[in-house]
Amino acid sequence: MGEIRSFEDLIVWQKAHQFFLDVVRDVDTFSPNATARVIVNQVLRSASSISVNIAEGFGRRTGKEYTHYLIVARGSTTETLDWYLKCRDLRLIDSAVFATRRATLEEILKMLNRMISQQLNKRSD
Repeated sequence: MGEIRSFEDLIVWQKAHQFFLDVVRDVDTFSPNATARVIVNQVLRSASSISVNIAEGFGRRTGKEYTHYLIVARGSTTETLDWYLKCRDLRLIDSAVFATRRATLEEILKMLNRMISQQLNKRSD
């Protein structure tokens, strides 16, 4: 594994960024009704917040602040999963798309949990 010089080098950021691009493609297929407009706005905000908070935390580079932003990114990840559950249940996306997005979000969650644990363990040493 190479040296991490930028947030763009973080695999978790790369996955979160690609996930956001996938979300943009997903919501472009939604019908233009009032419910869909609300969901589009919220899912775009929560999905974009994942990679944005990873990047911001990396930029701050201090233990407590970095951990804080990773925790915020984790919260945005679970919020996005909730929006995708709504999308599935409202039949805005099919079950295959939902399964793919859920798997990606779960992978991001695992990575964030590992990073948060590592940061917390550094502080307790």
